[in-house]
Amino acid sequence: MSYDPAVALEFFKAAGKPASVARSSVIFSEKEAQNPLLFRRSKIYLLLDGEVSLLAGKKIIGKVRVGEIFGEMAALTHAPRSATAVATTDCSVIALDDKLFQDGLRRKPEFALMLMSMMIGRLRETIARLTAAGALEKGAEWQEAAAFDPDRLADLVRGLSDDPPIYFQQGRQIMSEGQKAVLMYAVIQGRVAVSIGGRVVERLGPGGAFGEAALVDQSPRLASAVAETDCEFQPITRTPSGSASLPPVCNSQGLPR
Repeated sequence: MSYDPAVALEFFKAAGKPASVARSSVIFSEKEAQNPLLFRRSKIYLLLDGEVSLLAGKKIIGKVRVGEIFGEMAALTHAPRSATAVATTDCSVIALDDKLFQDGLRRKPEFALMLMSMMIGRLRETIARLTAAGALEKGAEWQEAAAFDPDRLADLVRGLSDDPPIYFQQGRQIMSEGQKAVLMYAVIQGRVAVSIGGRVVERLGPGGAFGEAALVDQSPRLASAVAETDCEFQPITRTPSGSASLPPVCNSQGLPR
């Protein structure tokens, strides 16, 4: 499902209200995180008018134009912002916190697939740039991550009882880069190493999820995954209508693949 600015506009207008942002204003800052104690939540934005620059440090790494969504990763994963957003001109935006966003999804759940497809597209572009620059050969390996808390994982397994858990022995290849995407997996037991270009970028323990791009378009896998220990997974497939059959996610720290 490709990104459609008209669909995004309809979704955001139904869930929130436009607000003006003056030129040179900082909309959000790099490494900024939500603060529940101060009732500050990370927001996802739609640009209605004007132009926004995205900066890493003092370097411009991207531009946001009318009809585009930005700030989605921090809003959906609750991770610190990876960039600073500054209004290059006077702007008009609609900002949705997690509550407004979830309310919108209850009315228009199909928007989640479009957003996920957009995020996967951006991730593919980022991986291509990093691979070309050799950046994936540098830096420390990622820490173990989880997408589902234990209660949510138990709900997932119960809700997908028609698809029984599957098992992989230590050392088995679960999926490979370039392979057609068919299933998403939630880790019930064990540990999985996820790699891109032969470099381990993430480790997943119980509650971790990977292969989620399969729920959107079944395009080639972006990463490989190997069972580092004996593992048990809950497979998740697309329903006949093309949407995923799974309960709401508590958070989403893993990379879409």
